[in-house]
Amino acid sequence: MDIHQQQLNQYLQTLLNPDSFNDYCPNGLQIEGTEKIEKIAFAVSATKDSISKAVAQHSDALIVHHGLFWKFHGARTLTGAFGRRIFPLVKNNINLFAYHLPLDAHSIVGNAVTLGNKIGLQQQQPFGDYKGSPTGIKGLLGDPLPAKEIAIKLESILRHNIILASPDDQQLISSMGIITGGANSDWLLAAQEGLDAYITGEISEHDWHESQENNIHMFAGGHHATEQFGIQALMQKTQEQFSIECIYIDSNNPA
Repeated sequence: MDIHQQQLNQYLQTLLNPDSFNDYCPNGLQIEGTEKIEKIAFAVSATKDSISKAVAQHSDALIVHHGLFWKFHGARTLTGAFGRRIFPLVKNNINLFAYHLPLDAHSIVGNAVTLGNKIGLQQQQPFGDYKGSPTGIKGLLGDPLPAKEIAIKLESILRHNIILASPDDQQLISSMGIITGGANSDWLLAAQEGLDAYITGEISEHDWHESQENNIHMFAGGHHATEQFGIQALMQKTQEQFSIECIYIDSNNPA
């Protein structure tokens, strides 16, 4: 089965509602390719590796969480390594769609909610505040667990080493907030809301000290690792919607 580029674009825009976020990148169609789409590739990030694999798999579209264009990079020339990322998409007429904060925050296919589901987090509610928009979730564990056991469980789920900053790794945790990726400073929001713990991808040196000194158990499971499940959930939902061939491209990224 095939679908039209505009059909896919409209579906993603309606599902993820990017206009409700004040993001620091353009969400949606970043590079325009073929109008007829028969195969869609999904990946966490639009990298040389994922793009090369999308080309090799004869994909007509690549949908990612981390796209190619960011405000903090400013204007960039299509030269060097950056150009070598983009040219294969253009040469092979592949559409690139990217959704950043909208995929972090989504209540069904979001990075935070899908990770929360795997952990067993119940009574999930929106959590976080990036320029007025929640970007994660908070919830309760049905059976409170010691911080050390949660770290072991997370390591198994994410297949990634966990950095745990904890005032006492034997202390039971019943509530937590999750904002995936690089939201290391938002443990402060967890403290303000009286949560026991906070899960994200990255951790800074000062956060390791300050979070536990403020009685927050902070878990850092890797930026890429904590954001792998949202794009997979989006792939499944897209495949169900259109009955179109979809593939997931995994990347080896320990960060």
